[in-house]
Formats: sequence, structure tokens, C-alpha cells
Amino acid sequence: MNYSSTLFMALLGLVFGHSLAGALVGAIIGFVFDSLRQSQRQRAAPVAGGFVGPLFALLGAIAKSDGRVSEAEIAVAERLMSRMGLDGEQRRQAIASFNSGKQPEFDVGGPIEELRVWAGMRRDHAFPVLDVVIETVLAEGQPSPSKMAILRQLAFALRISDMELMAMMAMKGYAWQAGPRGQGGSYAPPRRAPQGPDPYAVLGITRDADERTIKRAYRKLISEHHPDRLGDLPEDMRKRAEARASEINAAYERIKAERGLK
Repeated sequence: MNYSSTLFMALLGLVFGHSLAGALVGAIIGFVFDSLRQSQRQRAAPVAGGFVGPLFALLGAIAKSDGRVSEAEIAVAERLMSRMGLDGEQRRQAIASFNSGKQPEFDVGGPIEELRVWAGMRRDHAFPVLDVVIETVLAEGQPSPSKMAILRQLAFALRISDMELMAMMAMKGYAWQAGPRGQGGSYAPPRRAPQGPDPYAVLGITRDADERTIKRAYRKLISEHHPDRLGDLPEDMRKRAEARASEINAAYERIKAERGLK
């Protein structure tokens, strides 16, 4: 614990009290401030595994949002539990949370707020969480509007823009297809070229972007998805970050090759 306030207040007590008793009183007051500050930091700090409950509750709600939970969606949840290396207690918590999220009238606002607080201001934690949720949203193929609505609500809470969400969907092989005028559109799996998804969609830029915009988008994305920044997240989420970083690098290299950039 940092004892800066303790020392500072002890010094003030000695100076103004002109005695050891004054220093002692000041030290006690300072210690109280240091203890409160440390307690606040501990409450604010992300705890490994602290996202398991709200994450699986949200996955259950997404799976149920279109009326029924499919075998594919259950399989995705089970794979996540295995890949995340959950112990017995965490697995029981995940299953209970998933089942809770499936209940009628379940409010997704609760787990979304918990995930927002857990991620804090760290976008490098927000992206892996969003990636896990996207996997459930796409479990049955083309995502339903109800599932996309929850996904967008989560992305907004985690401070992930719609353009960044579109880029993450593009990495999964999905692209935004505009509907008739005034009727919006939907995500659908495009015909993937042998070399992979559209590199411009992966970087979240348009094909007419200039060189400076391309490089700025690449540097921003690669810094936010770099696995070395993830700290104590489960190995599965680190691997997801590594896969996204590889996809971003591949997209950037394809654009450079197409345009003859250095």
C-alpha cells in the first residue's frame, strides 16, 4: 500500500503540533486516507474471472432472444467454458448464469453494465469480450435483428464504435449488406475470396481511403488488439487477440501490395 498520505500528515502534525503527539495524530489521519484510497483501487481493478457470470448470462440472453436456444449456441457456450479453462466452480457459475440469461424478461442491461465496469477504460479487454459474444451471435449463421441489437448495445457500453464492430464482423467473414432505401440492412456471410475477407473492411476503412488514413487505422487497430497488453485474461482470449492481430496484419499487407505502399 502507498503510505504517502500517512507520511505527509505526520509531517504536518509535527510541524504544526510541535510534538510527537501531533505527528502521531497526523499519521493516523493520513493512514485512514491511504486505506480508503487503496480500497477504492482494489474495487476498481479488474479481477481475473470476474466477467464470467455476466458474460455467460449475456450469452444465454442472446441465444434465447430469437425464441429458442439452438444446439449450436449451446455448443458455443460449452466450447468457451473449455477453452477458457474454467475450474469446477467457475463452470457451475457459467452454466447457472447462462440458464439465468435464458429466462423470459431477462434484462440484458445488468450484465452489460457489469462487463462495462469490469473492462473499465481498457479497450484491450473490451475487444476480447466482444469477440466472444460475436461468436454466439453468429452461431447459427446470419444473425437475427434481436441478437444484433444486444451486440450493438454491448459494443456501445464498451465504447466500441459501429465501424469497429463492422470490422470485427468482417474478420469473421461477415459483411454489412444494405437493404432497400429506408429499411436498413443486415449482416450476412459474403462469398469469401480465397485470400480471406475484404482487407478494407477488416481495417474499418473505405476503399478510397488515402495512405495516411490506412496507416493510421492499422496502427490504431494493432495497438488495441495486441495480445501482449492483455495481462491476466484467460488463454483463450489471448489466442483470440493473436488471431485478430494476424488478421489485421494480413489485411494491411494485402492493401500495401495492392497499392504498392511501403
